[in-house]
Amino acid sequence: MDIKIEDSWKQLLKEEFKKEYFNKLVDFVKSEYHNNKVYPQGENIFSAFDYCKFNDLKVVILGQDPYHGVGQANGLCFSVSDGITKPPSLLNIFKEIRDDIGIEIPQSGNLERWAKQGILMLNATLTVRANEAGSHQNKGWETFTDAIIKTISDKKEGLVFLLWGAYAQRKGTVIDHSKHVVLQSAHPSPFAAHKGFFGNKHFSKTNEFLSKSGIKTIQW
Repeated sequence: MDIKIEDSWKQLLKEEFKKEYFNKLVDFVKSEYHNNKVYPQGENIFSAFDYCKFNDLKVVILGQDPYHGVGQANGLCFSVSDGITKPPSLLNIFKEIRDDIGIEIPQSGNLERWAKQGILMLNATLTVRANEAGSHQNKGWETFTDAIIKTISDKKEGLVFLLWGAYAQRKGTVIDHSKHVVLQSAHPSPFAAHKGFFGNKHFSKTNEFLSKSGIKTIQW
Protein backbone atom coordinates (compact mmCIF):
# COMPACT_ATOMS: atom_id res chain seq x y z
CA MET A 1 0.00 0.00 0.00
CA ASP A 2 1.65 3.20 -1.18
CA ILE A 3 0.80 6.22 0.94
CA LYS A 4 -0.89 8.18 -1.82
CA ILE A 5 -2.50 10.95 0.13
CA GLU A 6 -3.14 14.62 -0.62
CA ASP A 7 0.02 16.73 -0.21
CA SER A 8 -1.10 18.94 2.69
CA TRP A 9 -1.96 15.85 4.76
CA LYS A 10 1.19 14.04 3.66
CA GLN A 11 3.30 16.86 5.08
CA LEU A 12 1.25 17.03 8.25
CA LEU A 13 1.42 13.28 8.89
CA LYS A 14 4.89 12.46 7.56
CA GLU A 15 6.26 11.65 11.03
CA GLU A 16 3.30 9.34 11.69
CA PHE A 17 4.07 7.40 8.52
CA LYS A 18 7.56 6.64 9.86
CA LYS A 19 6.40 5.03 13.10
CA GLU A 20 6.72 1.31 13.71
CA TYR A 21 2.99 0.73 14.27
CA PHE A 22 2.20 2.32 10.90
CA ASN A 23 4.74 0.17 9.07
CA LYS A 24 3.15 -2.91 10.64
CA LEU A 25 -0.27 -1.61 9.62
CA VAL A 26 0.88 -1.17 6.02
CA ASP A 27 2.20 -4.74 5.95
CA PHE A 28 -1.09 -6.04 7.36
CA VAL A 29 -3.23 -4.07 4.89
CA LYS A 30 -1.08 -5.12 1.91
CA SER A 31 -1.46 -8.74 2.93
CA GLU A 32 -5.22 -8.39 3.36
CA TYR A 33 -5.68 -6.83 -0.09
CA HIS A 34 -3.55 -9.58 -1.60
CA ASN A 35 -5.26 -12.50 0.13
CA ASN A 36 -8.85 -11.33 0.70
CA LYS A 37 -11.57 -9.09 -0.65
CA VAL A 38 -11.15 -5.77 1.16
CA TYR A 39 -13.06 -2.48 1.04
CA PRO A 40 -12.82 0.24 -0.04
CA GLN A 41 -10.82 -0.14 -3.24
CA GLY A 42 -7.15 0.56 -2.58
CA GLU A 43 -7.15 3.93 -4.32
CA ASN A 44 -9.99 5.10 -2.06
CA ILE A 45 -8.42 4.31 1.32
CA PHE A 46 -7.43 7.96 1.81
CA SER A 47 -10.30 9.57 -0.11
CA ALA A 48 -11.46 11.49 2.96
CA PHE A 49 -8.17 13.42 2.84
CA ASP A 50 -7.95 13.70 -0.93
CA TYR A 51 -11.31 15.48 -1.17
CA CYS A 52 -10.74 17.76 1.83
CA LYS A 53 -7.40 19.55 2.00
CA PHE A 54 -6.17 20.51 5.44
CA ASN A 55 -6.44 24.25 4.77
CA ASP A 56 -10.05 23.86 3.61
CA LEU A 57 -11.15 22.02 6.74
CA LYS A 58 -14.33 23.30 8.42
CA VAL A 59 -16.10 20.26 9.87
CA VAL A 60 -15.06 16.78 11.02
CA ILE A 61 -17.50 13.86 11.11
CA LEU A 62 -16.26 10.70 12.82
CA GLY A 63 -17.40 7.23 11.79
CA GLN A 64 -16.20 3.80 12.86
CA ASP A 65 -15.76 1.12 10.17
CA PRO A 66 -16.09 1.29 6.37
CA TYR A 67 -19.14 -0.47 4.98
CA HIS A 68 -18.32 -4.11 4.26
CA GLY A 69 -20.89 -4.85 1.54
CA VAL A 70 -20.23 -4.98 -2.20
CA GLY A 71 -19.65 -1.56 -3.74
CA GLN A 72 -20.63 0.41 -0.65
CA ALA A 73 -17.46 1.87 0.87
CA ASN A 74 -15.88 4.80 -0.95
CA GLY A 75 -13.44 6.06 1.69
CA LEU A 76 -15.79 8.57 3.33
CA CYS A 77 -17.60 7.73 6.55
CA PHE A 78 -21.35 7.10 6.17
CA SER A 79 -21.07 7.65 2.38
CA VAL A 80 -21.80 5.12 -0.36
CA SER A 81 -20.96 5.20 -4.05
CA ASP A 82 -23.50 6.40 -6.61
CA GLY A 83 -26.17 3.83 -7.41
CA ILE A 84 -25.81 1.98 -4.10
CA THR A 85 -28.81 1.67 -1.78
CA LYS A 86 -28.49 3.99 1.20
CA PRO A 87 -27.66 2.11 4.41
CA PRO A 88 -30.03 2.76 7.34
CA SER A 89 -27.69 5.13 9.22
CA LEU A 90 -27.18 7.28 6.14
CA LEU A 91 -30.90 7.37 5.44
CA ASN A 92 -31.48 8.56 9.00
CA ILE A 93 -28.86 11.29 8.51
CA PHE A 94 -30.76 12.51 5.46
CA LYS A 95 -34.06 12.35 7.40
CA GLU A 96 -32.60 14.58 10.12
CA ILE A 97 -31.32 17.04 7.50
CA ARG A 98 -34.80 17.13 5.98
CA ASP A 99 -36.45 17.74 9.33
CA ASP A 100 -33.77 20.21 10.45
CA ILE A 101 -33.34 22.43 7.40
CA GLY A 102 -35.92 21.23 4.89
CA ILE A 103 -33.69 19.60 2.27
CA GLU A 104 -35.35 16.59 0.71
CA ILE A 105 -33.57 13.22 0.76
CA PRO A 106 -31.26 13.04 -2.27
CA GLN A 107 -31.20 10.17 -4.74
CA SER A 108 -27.52 9.46 -4.19
CA GLY A 109 -25.87 8.59 -0.89
CA ASN A 110 -22.47 9.74 -2.16
CA LEU A 111 -21.16 12.40 0.23
CA GLU A 112 -18.17 13.49 -1.87
CA ARG A 113 -19.97 16.82 -2.27
CA TRP A 114 -19.75 17.34 1.49
CA ALA A 115 -16.06 16.47 1.58
CA LYS A 116 -15.33 18.95 -1.21
CA GLN A 117 -16.88 21.70 0.94
CA GLY A 118 -14.40 21.16 3.77
CA ILE A 119 -15.85 18.24 5.73
CA LEU A 120 -13.40 15.52 6.76
CA MET A 121 -15.47 12.33 6.67
CA LEU A 122 -13.17 10.21 8.84
CA ASN A 123 -13.66 6.59 9.80
CA ALA A 124 -11.69 5.28 12.77
CA THR A 125 -10.65 2.27 10.69
CA LEU A 126 -9.97 2.90 7.01
CA THR A 127 -10.26 -0.66 5.66
CA VAL A 128 -12.36 -3.76 6.28
CA ARG A 129 -12.57 -7.32 4.96
CA ALA A 130 -15.65 -8.00 2.84
CA ASN A 131 -18.67 -9.08 4.89
CA GLU A 132 -16.66 -9.06 8.14
CA ALA A 133 -17.50 -5.97 10.18
CA GLY A 134 -14.67 -4.86 12.44
CA SER A 135 -12.17 -7.23 10.84
CA HIS A 136 -9.46 -4.55 10.59
CA GLN A 137 -9.95 -3.08 14.04
CA ASN A 138 -7.04 -3.02 16.51
CA LYS A 139 -4.44 -3.32 13.75
CA GLY A 140 -3.19 0.27 13.96
CA TRP A 141 -5.77 2.33 12.12
CA GLU A 142 -7.26 3.67 15.36
CA THR A 143 -3.84 4.90 16.50
CA PHE A 144 -3.40 6.64 13.16
CA THR A 145 -6.82 8.30 13.17
CA ASP A 146 -6.44 9.31 16.84
CA ALA A 147 -3.22 11.09 15.82
CA ILE A 148 -5.07 12.84 13.00
CA ILE A 149 -7.81 14.10 15.32
CA LYS A 150 -5.23 15.33 17.85
CA THR A 151 -3.23 17.07 15.12
CA ILE A 152 -6.32 18.75 13.71
CA SER A 153 -7.40 19.89 17.17
CA ASP A 154 -3.95 21.28 17.98
CA LYS A 155 -3.20 22.99 14.67
CA LYS A 156 -6.63 24.37 13.83
CA GLU A 157 -9.23 26.41 15.67
CA GLY A 158 -12.89 27.10 15.16
CA LEU A 159 -13.80 23.75 13.61
CA VAL A 160 -17.06 21.88 14.15
CA PHE A 161 -16.77 18.23 15.23
CA LEU A 162 -19.86 16.02 14.88
CA LEU A 163 -19.63 13.04 17.21
CA TRP A 164 -22.50 10.60 16.85
CA GLY A 165 -22.63 7.72 19.28
CA ALA A 166 -20.48 6.59 22.19
CA TYR A 167 -17.63 5.32 20.02
CA ALA A 168 -17.12 8.66 18.25
CA GLN A 169 -17.45 10.52 21.53
CA ARG A 170 -14.73 8.43 23.16
CA LYS A 171 -12.52 8.97 20.13
CA GLY A 172 -13.15 12.70 20.40
CA THR A 173 -11.81 13.07 23.92
CA VAL A 174 -8.55 14.47 22.50
CA ILE A 175 -10.38 17.45 20.98
CA ASP A 176 -9.80 20.81 22.67
CA HIS A 177 -13.33 22.03 23.42
CA SER A 178 -12.04 25.52 24.19
CA LYS A 179 -10.94 25.97 20.55
CA HIS A 180 -13.61 24.02 18.68
CA VAL A 181 -17.34 23.40 18.63
CA VAL A 182 -18.11 19.78 19.54
CA LEU A 183 -21.66 18.61 18.85
CA GLN A 184 -22.58 15.20 20.30
CA SER A 185 -25.66 13.01 20.07
CA ALA A 186 -26.78 9.42 19.70
CA HIS A 187 -25.69 7.50 16.61
CA PRO A 188 -27.93 7.62 13.49
CA SER A 189 -28.26 3.83 13.34
CA PRO A 190 -31.81 2.45 13.59
CA PHE A 191 -30.94 1.10 17.05
CA ALA A 192 -30.05 4.52 18.45
CA ALA A 193 -31.41 7.31 16.25
CA HIS A 194 -34.57 7.75 18.34
CA LYS A 195 -32.45 8.19 21.48
CA GLY A 196 -31.27 11.63 20.48
CA PHE A 197 -29.96 11.70 16.92
CA PHE A 198 -33.32 12.69 15.53
CA GLY A 199 -33.89 16.27 16.57
CA ASN A 200 -30.21 17.06 17.29
CA LYS A 201 -30.28 19.81 14.63
CA HIS A 202 -26.54 19.42 14.13
CA PHE A 203 -26.76 20.55 10.51
CA SER A 204 -28.39 23.91 11.20
CA LYS A 205 -26.21 24.39 14.28
CA THR A 206 -23.07 23.77 12.21
CA ASN A 207 -24.09 26.33 9.63
CA GLU A 208 -25.11 28.82 12.29
CA PHE A 209 -21.64 28.61 13.83
CA LEU A 210 -19.86 28.83 10.47
CA SER A 211 -21.97 31.82 9.47
CA LYS A 212 -21.22 33.65 12.72
CA SER A 213 -17.52 32.96 12.14
CA GLY A 214 -17.66 34.43 8.65
CA ILE A 215 -17.10 31.04 7.02
CA LYS A 216 -19.07 29.80 4.03
CA THR A 217 -21.80 27.46 5.20
CA ILE A 218 -22.27 23.85 4.09
CA GLN A 219 -24.73 22.93 1.37
CA TRP A 220 -26.05 19.79 3.01
